Amino acid sequence: MGDLAKEINSKFANNKQKALVNIMFTGNWISSCQNEFFKPYGISPQQYNILRILRGAGEALNVQVIKERMIERAPNATRLMDKLCAKELIERLPCANDRRVVKIAITEKGLKLLASVPDDFNKDLIKNLTEEEAEQLSLLLDKMR
Repeated sequence: MGDLAKEINSKFANNKQKALVNIMFTGNWISSCQNEFFKPYGISPQQYNILRILRGAGEALNVQVIKERMIERAPNATRLMDKLCAKELIERLPCANDRRVVKIAITEKGLKLLASVPDDFNKDLIKNLTEEEAEQLSLLLDKMR
């Protein structure tokens, strides 16, 4: 197991400060691991999240709905969707009644890509935690928010 103080060569005024820095440090570590994992698939973790949202919805969604459901509410969600469109993983469907409204749908190619990604790809990130510890961590993070 790691020791944050040693890893970042720092001392902390109290345990709350250490916990907050540890959360930020761990979040960055998780992002880095996920970025590396998704490279062979040609997508980012945020793009994967968009594809999962669309697959789970089972229907085309407004861009705003997708943004609201994203884990990481990126201000660049439109740019992420532009890249997914260019890769033909999603498609834009203009509304017949209102040209300002555009819905986003996952394509067959997007569904095939999702099917190729293992469901348990994050399991190695929490392999050092027992089920009980994972539950406790989740409860503590919920309490923090």
